[in-house]
Amino acid sequence: MKTIITLSTLGMLLLAACSQPDKKAELDNLKKQQDALTAQIEKLEAEIAKEGGDSTQVKINIVETMTIVPQTFLTYIDAQGKIDADENVSLSSEIPGTITRINVKVGDEVGKGQVLAETDARAVQQSISDLQTNLDLVNQLYDKQKSFWDQKIGTEVQFLQAKTNKESLEKKMLTLQEQLRMTKIISPISGTVDAVDIKVGQAVAPGLPAIRVINFSNLKVKAEMAEAYAGRVKKGDAVKIYFPDTGDSLEAKINFAARAISNISRTFTVEVLLDNKKDYHPNMVTRLKINDYISPKPVITVPIKVIQTDIDGNRFVYITKGDAASKVIIKTGKEYDGKMEVTEGLKEGDLLIYKGYDSVNEGDKISATK
Repeated sequence: MKTIITLSTLGMLLLAACSQPDKKAELDNLKKQQDALTAQIEKLEAEIAKEGGDSTQVKINIVETMTIVPQTFLTYIDAQGKIDADENVSLSSEIPGTITRINVKVGDEVGKGQVLAETDARAVQQSISDLQTNLDLVNQLYDKQKSFWDQKIGTEVQFLQAKTNKESLEKKMLTLQEQLRMTKIISPISGTVDAVDIKVGQAVAPGLPAIRVINFSNLKVKAEMAEAYAGRVKKGDAVKIYFPDTGDSLEAKINFAARAISNISRTFTVEVLLDNKKDYHPNMVTRLKINDYISPKPVITVPIKVIQTDIDGNRFVYITKGDAASKVIIKTGKEYDGKMEVTEGLKEGDLLIYKGYDSVNEGDKISATK
């Protein structure tokens, strides 16, 4: 057994010894091939250099271009606003009292002057009843005294006293009738009941919200604009309104632009009337894009990102001329939404490099795709 193991081990060692020369020979062969390739490369470089070229400096830039086409250029002012109603009133009782009757519910259409709720008016009504009895008596005495006075019977003092008593009680009656009116919550506008915050038997007082009435047929969007835009926004300007909550949008015109600037916020108000075709809600947030500039004719615009500035402060872009990049000095105008108006330097049909523009220089060879 020991003999067999020894022979086996000796065989493996002989095989390993035989494989070593093979790897060394393979390495020597690869080095020879490398030397041959290096010699060929050096030869080709030398031949190219003699012909006036330089293989190490040849570079072709891959770029993408867009064709310059003049178009109408518009700029907008972005603002945030909210929906408001000219007729949006929160009603409360004019005098302290207890609610005895509610005549409407949420969603009801009401008219101007309609009684929406009433408070306890028994004390006022009793006072009116008592005063009416006295007023009837005083009126009778006045009529008789006036008849006597017309016939030159009695004294002027008696007539004047009867007249004074009559007028005094009439004024007191008017006061009580006004107090009776104040026991009722009356709508000052026509509209829809949007909220009822009272219940029968509840004590109310002036200033506490009771019923809200809104006229939904007269809604508008209001926005506060920064003072810097005062000279750029005016009545009649086109505006796009977006409603983030509903995903809806519409186009309209500014109906009102305030001329006065707030001393506190340094803003001015703009308003846009809404139609009644859709379901809008007061205090809903909106976004406005107010058109403050339209180019008088189609102009050239380019993406702002492709415009660069050289050491002399000139703005420039790269266009293609044949298979090379060409630097063009430009003059610019207004900018908006990532685009810049170009007033000089480019013309219709030019191929503007808009991808790869930051990796080319004047005269660089390019391979362009549109």
